[in-house]
Amino acid sequence: MSPERRKDVREKRTEWARERTHPWTRAEESERHVKRILNVEVRKMEEKEYGIPLLGEKMPELRVQTTHGPKNIPGDYKGRWLVLFSHPADFTPVCTTEFVAFQKRYDQFQELGCDLVGLSIDQVFSHIKWVEWIKDKLGVEIKFPVIADDTGKVSERLGLIHPGKGTNTVRAVFIVDPEGVVRAILYYPQELGRNMDEIVRMVRGLQISDGNGVAMPANWPNNEIVGDHVIVPPASSVAEADERLKSAQAGEHECFDWWLCHKKL
Repeated sequence: MSPERRKDVREKRTEWARERTHPWTRAEESERHVKRILNVEVRKMEEKEYGIPLLGEKMPELRVQTTHGPKNIPGDYKGRWLVLFSHPADFTPVCTTEFVAFQKRYDQFQELGCDLVGLSIDQVFSHIKWVEWIKDKLGVEIKFPVIADDTGKVSERLGLIHPGKGTNTVRAVFIVDPEGVVRAILYYPQELGRNMDEIVRMVRGLQISDGNGVAMPANWPNNEIVGDHVIVPPASSVAEADERLKSAQAGEHECFDWWLCHKKL
Protein backbone atom coordinates (compact mmCIF):
# COMPACT_ATOMS: atom_id res chain seq x y z
CA MET A 1 0.00 0.00 0.00
CA SER A 2 1.40 3.39 -0.95
CA PRO A 3 2.03 6.08 1.71
CA GLU A 4 -0.76 8.19 0.21
CA ARG A 5 -3.20 5.26 0.38
CA ARG A 6 -2.26 4.50 4.01
CA LYS A 7 -2.84 8.18 4.89
CA ASP A 8 -6.25 8.13 3.23
CA VAL A 9 -7.28 4.97 5.13
CA ARG A 10 -6.15 6.51 8.46
CA GLU A 11 -8.16 9.64 7.76
CA LYS A 12 -11.25 7.59 6.91
CA ARG A 13 -10.91 5.57 10.14
CA THR A 14 -10.53 8.76 12.19
CA GLU A 15 -13.62 10.27 10.53
CA TRP A 16 -15.60 7.08 11.15
CA ALA A 17 -14.56 7.02 14.81
CA ARG A 18 -15.68 10.66 15.28
CA GLU A 19 -19.05 9.84 13.73
CA ARG A 20 -19.49 6.86 16.05
CA THR A 21 -18.91 9.01 19.12
CA HIS A 22 -21.02 11.97 17.93
CA PRO A 23 -24.06 12.40 20.23
CA TRP A 24 -26.46 12.50 17.27
CA THR A 25 -25.07 9.24 15.94
CA ARG A 26 -25.38 7.60 19.35
CA ALA A 27 -28.96 8.82 19.59
CA GLU A 28 -29.75 7.38 16.17
CA GLU A 29 -28.21 4.04 17.16
CA SER A 30 -30.25 4.04 20.35
CA GLU A 31 -33.41 4.76 18.37
CA ARG A 32 -32.65 1.92 15.97
CA HIS A 33 -32.07 -0.41 18.93
CA VAL A 34 -35.42 0.55 20.45
CA LYS A 35 -37.14 -0.03 17.10
CA ARG A 36 -35.59 -3.48 16.84
CA ILE A 37 -36.86 -4.36 20.31
CA LEU A 38 -40.33 -3.03 19.48
CA ASN A 39 -40.42 -5.02 16.25
CA VAL A 40 -39.56 -8.19 18.16
CA GLU A 41 -42.29 -7.49 20.72
CA VAL A 42 -44.84 -6.76 17.99
CA ARG A 43 -44.02 -10.08 16.33
CA LYS A 44 -44.44 -11.85 19.66
CA MET A 45 -47.81 -10.17 20.18
CA GLU A 46 -48.90 -11.11 16.65
CA GLU A 47 -47.88 -14.72 17.23
CA LYS A 48 -49.83 -14.75 20.48
CA GLU A 49 -52.86 -13.10 18.88
CA TYR A 50 -52.85 -15.38 15.87
CA GLY A 51 -51.65 -18.57 17.53
CA ILE A 52 -53.25 -21.96 17.23
CA PRO A 53 -56.86 -21.81 18.55
CA LEU A 54 -57.22 -23.42 21.94
CA LEU A 55 -60.14 -25.18 23.61
CA GLY A 56 -62.86 -22.73 24.55
CA GLU A 57 -61.70 -20.15 22.00
CA LYS A 58 -63.45 -19.11 18.83
CA MET A 59 -62.41 -20.89 15.67
CA PRO A 60 -60.65 -18.29 13.50
CA GLU A 61 -62.57 -17.09 10.47
CA LEU A 62 -61.13 -18.77 7.38
CA ARG A 63 -62.00 -18.16 3.74
CA VAL A 64 -61.20 -21.40 1.93
CA GLN A 65 -61.49 -23.08 -1.45
CA THR A 66 -63.04 -26.56 -1.34
CA THR A 67 -64.28 -29.28 -3.65
CA HIS A 68 -67.76 -27.79 -3.02
CA GLY A 69 -66.67 -24.25 -3.87
CA PRO A 70 -65.57 -21.31 -1.65
CA LYS A 71 -66.57 -21.51 2.00
CA ASN A 72 -66.25 -19.50 5.19
CA ILE A 73 -65.27 -21.47 8.26
CA PRO A 74 -66.87 -21.53 10.76
CA GLY A 75 -69.34 -18.90 9.50
CA ASP A 76 -71.05 -21.11 6.94
CA TYR A 77 -71.66 -23.73 9.65
CA LYS A 78 -73.12 -21.48 12.34
CA GLY A 79 -75.87 -23.30 14.21
CA ARG A 80 -74.37 -26.72 13.47
CA TRP A 81 -71.50 -28.77 14.83
CA LEU A 82 -68.42 -29.09 12.67
CA VAL A 83 -65.61 -31.64 12.46
CA LEU A 84 -62.69 -30.15 10.54
CA PHE A 85 -59.97 -32.71 9.90
CA SER A 86 -56.68 -32.62 8.03
CA HIS A 87 -54.94 -35.44 6.19
CA PRO A 88 -51.31 -35.60 4.98
CA ALA A 89 -51.93 -36.03 1.24
CA ASP A 90 -54.28 -37.24 -1.48
CA PHE A 91 -53.75 -40.64 -3.10
CA THR A 92 -52.14 -42.12 0.02
CA PRO A 93 -53.22 -45.44 1.58
CA VAL A 94 -54.06 -44.46 5.17
CA CYS A 95 -55.80 -41.22 4.13
CA THR A 96 -57.94 -43.17 1.67
CA THR A 97 -59.08 -45.56 4.40
CA GLU A 98 -59.88 -42.56 6.62
CA PHE A 99 -62.00 -40.84 3.96
CA VAL A 100 -64.00 -44.01 3.42
CA ALA A 101 -64.41 -44.42 7.20
CA PHE A 102 -65.61 -40.82 7.62
CA GLN A 103 -68.08 -41.24 4.75
CA LYS A 104 -69.38 -44.54 6.20
CA ARG A 105 -70.34 -42.52 9.30
CA TYR A 106 -71.58 -39.50 7.38
CA ASP A 107 -75.23 -40.20 8.26
CA GLN A 108 -74.35 -40.58 11.95
CA PHE A 109 -72.72 -37.16 11.94
CA GLN A 110 -75.68 -35.66 10.10
CA GLU A 111 -78.08 -37.08 12.70
CA LEU A 112 -76.02 -35.21 15.31
CA GLY A 113 -76.34 -31.99 13.33
CA CYS A 114 -72.64 -32.18 12.52
CA ASP A 115 -70.88 -31.49 9.23
CA LEU A 116 -67.53 -32.86 8.04
CA VAL A 117 -64.82 -30.86 6.25
CA GLY A 118 -61.50 -32.36 5.17
CA LEU A 119 -58.24 -30.53 4.41
CA SER A 120 -54.77 -31.06 2.99
CA ILE A 121 -52.14 -28.93 1.27
CA ASP A 122 -52.99 -30.45 -2.12
CA GLN A 123 -54.68 -28.46 -4.88
CA VAL A 124 -58.42 -28.70 -5.47
CA PHE A 125 -57.81 -30.54 -8.77
CA SER A 126 -56.01 -33.30 -6.88
CA HIS A 127 -58.84 -33.50 -4.34
CA ILE A 128 -61.43 -33.82 -7.11
CA LYS A 129 -59.53 -36.56 -8.90
CA TRP A 130 -58.89 -38.48 -5.67
CA VAL A 131 -62.55 -38.31 -4.64
CA GLU A 132 -63.46 -39.58 -8.12
CA TRP A 133 -60.99 -42.45 -7.72
CA ILE A 134 -62.53 -43.43 -4.37
CA LYS A 135 -65.98 -43.51 -5.96
CA ASP A 136 -64.87 -45.43 -9.06
CA LYS A 137 -62.59 -47.97 -7.36
CA LEU A 138 -64.16 -48.37 -3.92
CA GLY A 139 -67.79 -47.54 -4.62
CA VAL A 140 -67.93 -44.81 -1.93
CA GLU A 141 -69.13 -41.32 -2.79
CA ILE A 142 -67.49 -38.64 -0.60
CA LYS A 143 -70.26 -36.19 0.26
CA PHE A 144 -68.31 -33.74 2.41
CA PRO A 145 -66.11 -30.90 1.07
CA VAL A 146 -62.32 -31.00 1.12
CA ILE A 147 -60.30 -27.81 1.58
CA ALA A 148 -57.48 -27.17 -0.90
CA ASP A 149 -54.81 -25.49 1.21
CA ASP A 150 -52.06 -25.54 -1.41
CA THR A 151 -50.58 -22.26 -0.07
CA GLY A 152 -50.43 -23.69 3.46
CA LYS A 153 -52.02 -20.60 5.04
CA VAL A 154 -54.87 -22.47 6.72
CA SER A 155 -52.53 -25.21 7.93
CA GLU A 156 -50.18 -22.63 9.42
CA ARG A 157 -53.05 -20.79 11.10
CA LEU A 158 -54.36 -23.98 12.70
CA GLY A 159 -50.98 -25.57 13.50
CA LEU A 160 -51.49 -28.54 11.19
CA ILE A 161 -47.88 -28.79 10.00
CA HIS A 162 -45.45 -30.08 12.61
CA PRO A 163 -41.85 -29.65 11.40
CA GLY A 164 -40.70 -32.70 13.31
CA LYS A 165 -43.14 -34.80 11.26
CA GLY A 166 -42.35 -33.41 7.83
CA THR A 167 -43.81 -30.76 5.55
CA ASN A 168 -47.30 -32.18 5.06
CA THR A 169 -50.21 -31.88 7.47
CA VAL A 170 -50.61 -34.23 10.42
CA ARG A 171 -53.94 -35.92 11.11
CA ALA A 172 -55.62 -33.18 13.15
CA VAL A 173 -59.26 -32.97 14.21
CA PHE A 174 -61.07 -29.82 15.39
CA ILE A 175 -64.56 -30.23 16.82
CA VAL A 176 -66.39 -26.89 16.71
CA ASP A 177 -69.77 -26.21 18.31
CA PRO A 178 -72.71 -24.28 16.78
CA GLU A 179 -71.35 -21.02 18.24
CA GLY A 180 -68.02 -21.46 16.51
CA VAL A 181 -66.15 -22.41 19.70
CA VAL A 182 -63.41 -25.05 19.58
CA ARG A 183 -64.52 -27.86 21.90
CA ALA A 184 -61.96 -30.58 21.19
CA ILE A 185 -58.67 -31.01 19.32
CA LEU A 186 -56.98 -34.27 18.35
CA TYR A 187 -53.58 -34.84 16.75
CA TYR A 188 -52.62 -38.14 15.15
CA PRO A 189 -49.27 -38.82 13.43
CA GLN A 190 -49.19 -39.66 9.75
CA GLU A 191 -48.54 -43.33 10.45
CA LEU A 192 -51.67 -43.84 12.58
CA GLY A 193 -55.17 -43.66 11.15
CA ARG A 194 -57.92 -42.13 13.28
CA ASN A 195 -60.68 -43.91 15.19
CA MET A 196 -63.82 -42.45 13.62
CA ASP A 197 -66.14 -44.01 16.21
CA GLU A 198 -64.28 -42.03 18.87
CA ILE A 199 -64.91 -38.79 16.98
CA VAL A 200 -68.63 -39.64 16.72
CA ARG A 201 -68.60 -40.44 20.46
CA MET A 202 -66.95 -37.11 21.24
CA VAL A 203 -69.53 -35.09 19.33
CA ARG A 204 -72.40 -37.00 20.93
CA GLY A 205 -70.84 -36.72 24.39
CA LEU A 206 -70.27 -32.97 24.10
CA GLN A 207 -73.87 -32.47 23.04
CA ILE A 208 -75.20 -34.50 25.96
CA SER A 209 -72.90 -32.65 28.35
CA ASP A 210 -74.14 -29.28 27.10
CA GLY A 211 -77.78 -30.30 27.25
CA ASN A 212 -77.72 -31.93 30.69
CA GLY A 213 -74.87 -30.34 32.63
CA VAL A 214 -73.10 -33.67 33.11
CA ALA A 215 -69.73 -35.23 32.25
CA MET A 216 -68.89 -38.43 30.42
CA PRO A 217 -66.87 -41.18 32.17
CA ALA A 218 -64.03 -43.08 30.53
CA ASN A 219 -65.12 -45.23 27.58
CA TRP A 220 -68.67 -43.89 27.85
CA PRO A 221 -71.20 -45.35 27.19
CA ASN A 222 -69.42 -48.56 28.18
CA ASN A 223 -67.65 -47.49 31.35
CA GLU A 224 -66.19 -50.23 33.55
CA ILE A 225 -67.69 -48.74 36.74
CA VAL A 226 -70.96 -47.00 35.89
CA GLY A 227 -71.86 -48.53 32.52
CA ASP A 228 -73.80 -46.11 30.35
CA HIS A 229 -74.47 -43.65 33.19
CA VAL A 230 -73.18 -40.08 33.11
CA ILE A 231 -71.26 -38.31 35.86
CA VAL A 232 -72.98 -35.73 38.04
CA PRO A 233 -70.65 -32.75 38.60
CA PRO A 234 -69.03 -32.95 42.06
CA ALA A 235 -70.34 -30.77 44.88
CA SER A 236 -68.50 -27.49 45.47
CA SER A 237 -69.54 -26.84 49.09
CA VAL A 238 -70.22 -28.73 52.31
CA ALA A 239 -73.93 -28.00 52.08
CA GLU A 240 -74.07 -29.20 48.49
CA ALA A 241 -72.16 -32.36 49.40
CA ASP A 242 -74.71 -33.17 52.11
CA GLU A 243 -77.56 -32.46 49.73
CA ARG A 244 -75.97 -34.66 47.07
CA LEU A 245 -76.02 -37.69 49.40
CA LYS A 246 -79.61 -36.97 50.44
CA SER A 247 -80.74 -36.76 46.82
CA ALA A 248 -78.98 -40.08 46.17
CA GLN A 249 -80.99 -41.66 49.00
CA ALA A 250 -84.11 -40.27 47.33
CA GLY A 251 -83.19 -42.10 44.14
CA GLU A 252 -82.32 -39.06 41.98
CA HIS A 253 -78.90 -40.56 41.25
CA GLU A 254 -76.38 -43.04 42.64
CA CYS A 255 -73.23 -42.22 44.60
CA PHE A 256 -70.08 -44.03 45.63
CA ASP A 257 -69.44 -40.93 47.74
CA TRP A 258 -70.50 -37.28 47.67
CA TRP A 259 -67.87 -36.45 45.03
CA LEU A 260 -68.56 -39.43 42.73
CA CYS A 261 -72.20 -39.61 41.73
CA HIS A 262 -73.73 -40.86 38.51
CA LYS A 263 -77.10 -41.28 36.89
CA LYS A 264 -78.80 -42.69 33.84
CA LEU A 265 -80.30 -40.23 31.41
